[in-house]
Amino acid sequence: MIRRLLLVLAVLVGLWLVACAFLFVWPRADSPPKHADAVVVLSGGLDRRLDPAVALVRDGVAPNLVISSPTRGKWPQARALCGGGEKIAGVRVVCFQPDPYSTQGEARAVAAMAQRRGWSRVVVVTSTFHVTRARMLLERCYHRKLWVTGSSWPWWQLPEEWASETGKLLVQLTVQRGC
Repeated sequence: MIRRLLLVLAVLVGLWLVACAFLFVWPRADSPPKHADAVVVLSGGLDRRLDPAVALVRDGVAPNLVISSPTRGKWPQARALCGGGEKIAGVRVVCFQPDPYSTQGEARAVAAMAQRRGWSRVVVVTSTFHVTRARMLLERCYHRKLWVTGSSWPWWQLPEEWASETGKLLVQLTVQRGC
């Protein structure tokens, strides 16, 4: 009986790891376009997500850099950009606090901001493990051209992030299905 239970548990863990590989390790991430209206960097890891977003706007991909929740953590570069202490030539920096503070709140805020400002092409930078859920939530709220790209994360933190993303993804697929 215990052997069967262990076998079932091992199979379930194996299936979960395969799902994690497809959803969180090698998700469908987009190569950023040559031109967009805005590059949005999602909160929750700005220390790893902000640099790739800044590189995109410095490369001329978009004239707007949008930073979510720059004050919710120790992100001096985000705070400097949002406070006007650091500038990027030719780039407008827009900072916002989503309500609620969640990826779903960010998706709603990005969609509303894009609507108000007439943006029809948005690039979103998040962590690679977050690409699948972020894309799903943004597509529920923002109905224009969207690219989602991921930034790297320390390998030793990935199992914890996969477990967290699995739970959040299940909630978004079952309970919170709207924008």
